Amino acid sequence: MDSTPPPSSASPFDMVSSALGQYMPDHGPAAAAGSAGPKGDDAARRDVSDDPPPADQEQILGAVDLDRDLRITRWNLDAPVFAGVEAAAGSPFVGLLPPSDVPTVTRRLRQVLETGEPHVARVQRLRRGDGSELVVSMSILAAAAPKEGLTVSLIAMARRLHLYAAETAIGTSLDIGETAQSLAESLLAWGDVTAVDLDFAVWTGEAVTEQPQGRLRLRRAALVPDRAWPDGYVTPGDDLPGDASRLLSQAIRRDDAAQAIVIPDREAIERVLGSPRLVRALTPGDQAAAVVCIPLVLDGKPPVVLGVAEVWRRADRPFADSELFDLQELVARTSHHVDLARQHQREHTQVLALQRRLLPRSGGDTIQTASVYQPATPDSAGVGGDWVNSFPLPDGRTALVVGDVVGHGLGAAATMGQLSMEARALLSAGLAPDEVLEHLDETVSLLDDVESGLAAGYSALGSTCCIAVYDPVSHHVEVASAGHLPPILVPPDGPAGPVGIRPHPGLGAEFALREPYDVHAFCAPPGSLLALYTDGLVEDPALSIDEGIDRLTDAVSSVHPWDALEQAAQRVVSAVAPTRRRDDVTLLIARMIGYRKEDTTTWRLAARGDAAARARALVSQLLEQWGTGEHTQDSVLLVVDELVANAVRFAGGPITVRLIRTGHGLLCEVGDTGNGRPRLGPGGLLDDAGRGLHVVHGLTTRWGVRWTDTGKVVWASFER
Repeated sequence: MDSTPPPSSASPFDMVSSALGQYMPDHGPAAAAGSAGPKGDDAARRDVSDDPPPADQEQILGAVDLDRDLRITRWNLDAPVFAGVEAAAGSPFVGLLPPSDVPTVTRRLRQVLETGEPHVARVQRLRRGDGSELVVSMSILAAAAPKEGLTVSLIAMARRLHLYAAETAIGTSLDIGETAQSLAESLLAWGDVTAVDLDFAVWTGEAVTEQPQGRLRLRRAALVPDRAWPDGYVTPGDDLPGDASRLLSQAIRRDDAAQAIVIPDREAIERVLGSPRLVRALTPGDQAAAVVCIPLVLDGKPPVVLGVAEVWRRADRPFADSELFDLQELVARTSHHVDLARQHQREHTQVLALQRRLLPRSGGDTIQTASVYQPATPDSAGVGGDWVNSFPLPDGRTALVVGDVVGHGLGAAATMGQLSMEARALLSAGLAPDEVLEHLDETVSLLDDVESGLAAGYSALGSTCCIAVYDPVSHHVEVASAGHLPPILVPPDGPAGPVGIRPHPGLGAEFALREPYDVHAFCAPPGSLLALYTDGLVEDPALSIDEGIDRLTDAVSSVHPWDALEQAAQRVVSAVAPTRRRDDVTLLIARMIGYRKEDTTTWRLAARGDAAARARALVSQLLEQWGTGEHTQDSVLLVVDELVANAVRFAGGPITVRLIRTGHGLLCEVGDTGNGRPRLGPGGLLDDAGRGLHVVHGLTTRWGVRWTDTGKVVWASFER
């Protein structure tokens, strides 16, 4: 018959003691608080096995009872492994912890106290009275009714158990710093101070394919425990002195395989390092007298050394051979996690470099722009396909583009870069926003075509994009969207709100769902603000999408006309972005400036034989008023004559001539009702066809064509 008391009559302290009694000593007094006396002590031990543990059985279990104020009421820490862990009746439990762990553990204790849900198997350090630390597995349980408070079980981490737990914990992050920190914390079970130093190439994500020639350049990645260190000691983020890197490199590199080395005492440490400066840089304190250095190695021929881990001890605790074996095994098992973090860092750097390259540089003379990009998480898994761009078009207009490519990582970044560059090229070639989206739609479909071999396991179907083109002369904006949220317009005098764009499926939709893209045109007078963004900025689980857009509208409306846009954009994101982001946040704000009325003039001419002469006279008079140089005047008049004459000859209909004085030059535009594309052919001296375009090409800095609803516009730019 089972003599174990039922759960209702036994506290968690009793149950833990009963279940693991063979690991707990049954001798020595157990202290009690308040009215607890010998009877209470006996009750606390009544379920401990009376059979003594085998001689070779390591006693690893301890237990502590806490009241609701998290103060110790009872404890059993008599196992030899807990020697030096000083518990006292009425003292706070957190007094047994390193100061840096107190906030986290206190939060866990109170959480179990409030909810009753246990918190189990936390790897935790305990302080000994001599300043050293003990690594345990700590579980927090609620006391069984009618008792109140908590029971904390402490299992000293046996070496093999610790190896398993450490290997599992170290692989949970792809961040280099967090991976190194996890390794250092795991190694602390074998020493008093541990450090991880990594080759600089690991930090930068560079390819590590073979042993480097000469010494490694080492940088400290992790150091535990967290305490005040002596002046001159190398802490995380610092590079090791050159001499120290050279010594460690020579020590851990071998022709066949990297080996761990042990420096057994302080005298040997000072002799090897050779100078007081190096001793201060590498020795964590006066009590540290022995160190083992274990290389982080990737298997190969030759093996590749990623860095070195250091475990320091006091003189009275020499390293045993079995401990060295365990240390080398742990580091060997986890070195590949460091290399995975290095590869992830390399991908992260590449994606961010692409993101930065796509960010707008400047707005120009007719528009001011500012952008903000914030990944959902700091690692490359959170660097996704959000992209934003603004750039001047050759004809004097400005394009604003924002997109959201499905997914994260290099696949999304590659698609993002391709779509961004394609959109810029097509807009610069004169295509309208809706036509550009049609091409992007086809590109996404082609990228997802498995037969083409371009998908590579990644699909961009459902990506979104919004394109706005601003004309600084007419102050009009044309917007087209593929599944993207509408821009926010804030006019200088009028109600702010989202632009009324007709909804459209995202890029790459099924052919049956595709519809012509709608172009929405509206006026944006000087001083207007236009905000383009991605859904990560306004999507909050606590709000509807409409409420998120309303909050963004209010935030953008609060931007003062004299505010610097860079700071204003940051404030808008801080005010609107969800606290717990699940997606990247992207915002582009543009302030419309446009050209002054005195810097632009437009004429409408009938398509008659005297149209070219009429245009020359009007343009000549204006250039005289602007004080344009004689050489530039001659070039502009010749080009105007050729373009107007070609419009009369090949297009017909009313002809529009517009001249714009830009910051550094002149821009001439001739519009007609034709839809043919003027092309610069290879015509010879006696070939009359196309000779006018050769004149235009030779006299301008750049020229091109864009299409309108009623025809086309041929533009040409000149230096003043």
